[in-house]
Amino acid sequence: ATAATGAAEAAEEEEQTEFDAVLAEIGGQKIQVIKAVREITGLGLREAKDLVDTSPKPIKEKVSKEEAESIKEKLEEVGATVEIK
Repeated sequence: ATAATGAAEAAEEEEQTEFDAVLAEIGGQKIQVIKAVREITGLGLREAKDLVDTSPKPIKEKVSKEEAESIKEKLEEVGATVEIK
């Protein structure tokens, strides 16, 4: 809880309003991750597969903290690791 509090305070100091949701690792369910990426981004199958294959890559950039958290939650449900920057 302390690390989260420190991160929240740092974010407030910098007044960060835009975040990037970055796919760090795809985990063991690649097909499910590709499906989730397609759902989140609206990309076609080939584009979503290319994005997943070349991770770490941003899924969406300059989004609200809420949207970034939502993206992270959806991808973590299928075993991926997402970083919010």
